[in-house]
Amino acid sequence: MWVLWIGVFFTSASYSMVIPFLPLFLLQIGVHENTEMWSGVLFSAAFLAGAISSPYWGLLADRYGRKPMIIRAGIALFVIYTLTAFVTNAYELLALRIMQGLLTGFIPGSIALIGTNTPKKHVGYALAMISTATASGGIVGPLLGGSISALAGNRWSFASGGFMVLISTLLVIFLVTEDNFTPSKVKGSVTKDIKTAASNRPFMIVLLLTMVTVCSLMTIEPVLPLYIKKLGSAEHNISFLAGVIFSLPGIASVLFGAFWGKLGDRIGFRTVLIIGLFGGGIGTLAQLLFHDIWGFSIIRFVYGIFFCAVFPAINGLVVKVTPDEFRGRAFGLNQTANQIGGMLGPILGGFIGGIFTVHSVFLVTGVFLLIAMAVAWRSDWQNTNHQKQKKLNSPSLSQSHTK
Repeated sequence: MWVLWIGVFFTSASYSMVIPFLPLFLLQIGVHENTEMWSGVLFSAAFLAGAISSPYWGLLADRYGRKPMIIRAGIALFVIYTLTAFVTNAYELLALRIMQGLLTGFIPGSIALIGTNTPKKHVGYALAMISTATASGGIVGPLLGGSISALAGNRWSFASGGFMVLISTLLVIFLVTEDNFTPSKVKGSVTKDIKTAASNRPFMIVLLLTMVTVCSLMTIEPVLPLYIKKLGSAEHNISFLAGVIFSLPGIASVLFGAFWGKLGDRIGFRTVLIIGLFGGGIGTLAQLLFHDIWGFSIIRFVYGIFFCAVFPAINGLVVKVTPDEFRGRAFGLNQTANQIGGMLGPILGGFIGGIFTVHSVFLVTGVFLLIAMAVAWRSDWQNTNHQKQKKLNSPSLSQSHTK
């Protein structure tokens, strides 16, 4: 597990040391008109492409293994980040972003591998540690990318990100083994997989909660610098303070992620998910009550303490409500829900903030999370189809049937 933790950390760091600097890189390659539009298109293109391709990679993961899919994604990221260092116009950058969405999936593949190869009593802790690695990389990446960009330029930052992914991929190739893998013998298709998922009501609830949660997380992103400005911060410090405040939930995840994972193993992922969504919803609404930068920062950190419980719990529920032979496809479909939420969130946040006020974005986001909490609380998490299949496949029933 620790090798995958390191690989996910490097991959997350490489992503966050590259992506935040795309708008600045557009200016560097001569895009001085409609820069905001190009920036939005570049961000959304990868999410849209990923939403389309994720189910296919999940299907192949169940057929050939999760480790080969992680290696494939790592090599693709290495090539894409390296090529990004040489682009000369926005169209080349857009093509690489679409390729990134279509071909990558290192972290989702790692989550699926951990979820399948870890003993069930330790799944929550293992998934929480992967989430912690992702959050840690997300904190270190912008600092590392900004430093490299300042010293050597954005192109070297992209190339360095590619090198970090290459290290992650080599670690997986030589040090990771996939022990508990049984190739799926069912001739699958994405359409059939979607129908299978649709018949699994608890899994569909997980997909809905994933989409809503990621959407709420990304809704704040376009308006946070504006809100910090309203709090009275000096304008030349907005970017720096926004970066620090963005990182506070990630720091909370590093400190408390393992706690929530162990708690999920003891009391159940559903309970931890409800606590995380409730704390995240109340924490988001509470941010409206603070009108100074220090109070706002403290409540953002407290919000992060609870919200970091959500994604490990969701991943744990994916493991709980889906059979092993469908696990890769399940995480592929979950990644599609993730990508759709990531694509809709910034659009929704910008739309609400543009028509109403910045405060309304926090209000809507907090209400969304509380509604998601109510859905998780009232839902039946027993996958009756999965339970029936397990009974049919049990030795005693199989023997009695043959007799």
